[in-house]
Amino acid sequence: MSGAHAPLGLRHRSHVARPCRAELNSGCVPQTGRSHRLNAHRTHWEESNQLQGPPPPPRSFLLPAGIQEPRLLRAEAMPRELTQNRTQKIWVPAKDDKPAPRRAAGAPHFANPPTVIVMVGLPARGKTYMSKKLTRYLNWIGMPTKVFNVGEYRREAVKNYSSYDFFKPDNECAFKIRQQCALAALRDVKSYLKDEGGQVAVFDATNTTRERRDMILQFGNENDFKIFFIESVCNDPSVIASNIMEVKVSCPDYRDCNTTDAVLDFQRRIDCYKTSYQPLDPDQYDRDLSFIQVIDVGRRFLVNQILDHIQSKIVYYLMNIHVQPRTIYLCRHGESTDNLEGRLGGDAGLSPRGRQFSSALAGFVEEQKPTDLKVWTSQLCCSIQTAEHLRVPYEQWKALNEIDAGMCEEMTYDEIKEKFPEEFALRDEDKYYYRYPAGESYQDLVQRVEPVIMDLERQANVLVICHQAVMRCLLAYFLDKSAEEMPYLKCPLHTVLKLTPVAYGCKVESISLNVEAVNTHRDRPEEMRKGPGSLLRRNSVTPLTSPESNIKKPRIDDLDEAPIQELPPSVASLALCSSSPLPLGLTGQRWLGQVCLT
Repeated sequence: MSGAHAPLGLRHRSHVARPCRAELNSGCVPQTGRSHRLNAHRTHWEESNQLQGPPPPPRSFLLPAGIQEPRLLRAEAMPRELTQNRTQKIWVPAKDDKPAPRRAAGAPHFANPPTVIVMVGLPARGKTYMSKKLTRYLNWIGMPTKVFNVGEYRREAVKNYSSYDFFKPDNECAFKIRQQCALAALRDVKSYLKDEGGQVAVFDATNTTRERRDMILQFGNENDFKIFFIESVCNDPSVIASNIMEVKVSCPDYRDCNTTDAVLDFQRRIDCYKTSYQPLDPDQYDRDLSFIQVIDVGRRFLVNQILDHIQSKIVYYLMNIHVQPRTIYLCRHGESTDNLEGRLGGDAGLSPRGRQFSSALAGFVEEQKPTDLKVWTSQLCCSIQTAEHLRVPYEQWKALNEIDAGMCEEMTYDEIKEKFPEEFALRDEDKYYYRYPAGESYQDLVQRVEPVIMDLERQANVLVICHQAVMRCLLAYFLDKSAEEMPYLKCPLHTVLKLTPVAYGCKVESISLNVEAVNTHRDRPEEMRKGPGSLLRRNSVTPLTSPESNIKKPRIDDLDEAPIQELPPSVASLALCSSSPLPLGLTGQRWLGQVCLT
């Protein structure tokens, strides 16, 4: 439809150049070039020292004949006035003609119901590996997520593991204990999603029977949670054996057991689950459920009924990760001339010491001898100059460019403090969510480098030559750092961080190449360290193994008797004294009831 014949109000305006606010106020003709645009913005910023203003008046439209303008029946139906948040530079509703208070933790608004990710599969199929890795990713992109590992609840209830007899399908008493532990975990899931600001909970257990999965579905319906299943299917004996050796024999169940006996016992535990295992059925029984089946550690996938954005993000992520050994090298570019002057951003070239580091980096790579190494750089001069010394092909990523400081670009911290004291203070107050005027925040940067993370997960050995803020974002992902910690991670010049993924995390080595450079790190101001941080602590560890004191543990204190310390020769001698099961709503009930020996 052309603009000339489009109805009034529907005509497109793609051919109209919209001047920026600085151009409107000054009446100047727009200039070309990044520096001219930056100067125009900065001039207006210095004059007003504020970005917010009254919202534009509503536009009037001509209504066709015969249609009356709608009347407002109640004053309460009027839209709220908007005010601009000074930290994030976004428009938010004002309350009673006053600016709305800043939201606690700076967390985004979520319109969809919370999601419970339910792991499914036999033991030693990588469920906990996927749970922890997925949780780390979702937390990193700003979606509060937590793992609830039912095995940890069972270990808390039964202190000393005896043998695989505990998992035999005909062991009714042990089955009741495991069932009550699952209900306890679901109760904590409910508390996390309803009361603690969580958006996604990962229910990490075998969940191998339809009865158990139907119970979880009922739990989701009663609490208005979306349920998404992830089933890991693997029949490769070598993969299963490797998983048992790398992870299972070192778990608390086998603390005082030799490796041979531990492997044999765990294999028998798997056999116990196989007798009752009912895989997800995409063609009949489970055709209406939302799930993904990960087959043979990512060799194939089956995806069913993806219903929202979160589920699509989960599927996309799981289809990109792999478990093959590899090494990721992260480093900043060599020292630049802007680094020497303490200036933010810019596109300067390397200093003499920066060129010396580039040569040292080439020698380091040659010593490491990584196979099929890929080299990624940003599109800025100092990063590319650093890669040129390697004399190998490299790929340029615009997503790896340094954080955009907007109107503060190419200024020093002292200059920013002098010209824009309020902005300087706001950034110190909340460095992760603070957005430079006409620039970016760390939150923006995470979204920008997300495609880099996805591609890194697909690759083998990679060297990434980037910049300080970008390197902090990448490092926070691999080391599971919170939004509050991310902007203060130390990433010194002329140092390579060697990352080696391991079972449930990432091993990091810091390697200095012994070339001096300026220190560009700025510590958190002392006054900001005194009180608790305003940002939500992103937690992706199980509730039992976290070293943090504020992490809620299973409610063992609610037991009338102390947890079982020793098991008798036959686990069948265990029984629950409580005869009534917990309701799925899990409201106002003790989570495990009284446990005793008979």
